[in-house]
Amino acid sequence: MKQRIRIKDIAAQTGVSPGTVDRVLHDRGNVAPEVRERILRAMQEMGYEPDIVARSLAIKRKPLRIAAILPDWRQDPYWVQPKEGAERAAEAVRPYGATVAFHFFPLFDPSAYPDVVKQALETQPDAVLVAPLFLQESRYLLAEATRRGIPKVLINTYIEGTDALCYIGQDSCQSGVLAGRLLDFGLDDGDAAMVLNLDKGVSNARHLLDKERGFQDFFSGVEHKSIAVHSAVFEDFDDPRKLREWVYTQLEQHPRLKGFFVTNSRAYKLVAALDPTVQKRVKIVGFDLIEPNLTLLNDNRIRFLINQNAWHQGYLGILSIVNSLILKKEIPQHQFLPLDIVVKENAQYYLKRVVELPVGVL
Repeated sequence: MKQRIRIKDIAAQTGVSPGTVDRVLHDRGNVAPEVRERILRAMQEMGYEPDIVARSLAIKRKPLRIAAILPDWRQDPYWVQPKEGAERAAEAVRPYGATVAFHFFPLFDPSAYPDVVKQALETQPDAVLVAPLFLQESRYLLAEATRRGIPKVLINTYIEGTDALCYIGQDSCQSGVLAGRLLDFGLDDGDAAMVLNLDKGVSNARHLLDKERGFQDFFSGVEHKSIAVHSAVFEDFDDPRKLREWVYTQLEQHPRLKGFFVTNSRAYKLVAALDPTVQKRVKIVGFDLIEPNLTLLNDNRIRFLINQNAWHQGYLGILSIVNSLILKKEIPQHQFLPLDIVVKENAQYYLKRVVELPVGVL
């Protein structure tokens, strides 16, 4: 199958921005003649073929404006991945007359979330992609979008009882079950495990609570040995000294605490709080293929990582909107992504697996 040449590929070949290539492609001017000639020559040499079907669809209908409401990626490296997935999808759906505007909200300030939502809705988008991390505050967004007749796609956090087009992400409860099973391999009868939320406002974060419930459910069903399960929330995770003091207090209070399940991407912060001898004694399961976690996985200081396919959440979220509203395809209401078990021996496979899927495959 012939590989599809993208605008991004032509930009890389010619040393210009994708926007410059797009202006040449659509004859919008503001490009130096020699640059235009270089781009046109590269298009011919690389065998670039404009998507005629997409162009005809774009001509027949008004532009589709999508508002992507996501956490500020500068506050947590995890959120870089959904953002980049959505950006890649935005590039892919541009020929269909779809555009994506990003609105970022503070990750640890639920009170600021409604203002970002209101600003996004005031732009009168035709559809919304949202990560509804804050359960209570997100109910306003969902209700207001419904009132305005704006279709919406949810990623990362599932909220029941909505009229969203679909949810894309992990089954949070099952991810907790999986984490329990992975930790169980390294625990003996009488040992203890802890589900640890290194986050703020956990009581308002549905996905974290569901992970904890799944973890508890797994160990309640283990028959061959008895494992004590503790749960904890620590909000000062960005203060290494406080985190270290707190962790060692837990280890003193629970002498047989041998396993930790960190419910989000911050397992690396827990490892940093432990001395090397303690790191060897306890088993840690975390989430997400971000650089600090991968480094510790490779050094055997994190036992397992569960990959939630964050990049694909953003990517497939945008595609689902386009497939539904432009291509008029029926899309699954629940798109649970695989929960990949990642160890150091297969981590590189998952890092290389980020691929661009063609529009219309869902």
